[in-house]
Amino acid sequence: MTAAPTGRPDRTARIGLVADTAIGLLASRGLRGLTHRAVDEAAGLPQGSTSNLARTRAALLATAVRRLAEREARVFGLAGPTGHDGPTGLAALAGHGGPATGPEAAAEVIATALHRALTDHRDLLIARYELALEATRRPELREKYDSAGAAFREPVAELLRAAGSPAPERHTLAVVAWCDGVLFACSAGPYHAVVPTVAELRDGLTELLRGMLPAGR
Repeated sequence: MTAAPTGRPDRTARIGLVADTAIGLLASRGLRGLTHRAVDEAAGLPQGSTSNLARTRAALLATAVRRLAEREARVFGLAGPTGHDGPTGLAALAGHGGPATGPEAAAEVIATALHRALTDHRDLLIARYELALEATRRPELREKYDSAGAAFREPVAELLRAAGSPAPERHTLAVVAWCDGVLFACSAGPYHAVVPTVAELRDGLTELLRGMLPAGR
């Protein structure tokens, strides 16, 4: 039996390792602590390995943004394993295999995802805030960061349209801003030591969504 080529998988694995390590450094050391040498050392790679995969700082940041988007998609139920009846999480609620739903069910799914991010994936949140600030200074990074963010906004917009929102774009802004505000406040802001329960997050979201959506949905 002929052995499968190992070059491409090895390179893919290294890119993933570099990207995950970069995210970890962003969370623990901030942007100043993210260098090619620091990634090599933290990942246990030979010196120069990160430079071979992402030659410039801009390329390293772009690699981190792409990986962050992949990992957050799994956290928020936008990608990854599906249930026996099809997609789960926001993907299902947005219509990718699941029916339109009302504010209570939508709030439950979103609240569960927010709680998961705050309890198990705080490093992703901190890394995202570091990258968001850097994106304000780097137009090429801004484009990639905004494209990654659309993966969350678009399912929310679809969900609101399916639920009968009379102004889905405006309501999407309100829902995303509410979620971002909670995530920032409870990870890096004034409530950084507080993690709301799923029930507390669900109640807040339900109140918000009921004010947007027609009664009886």
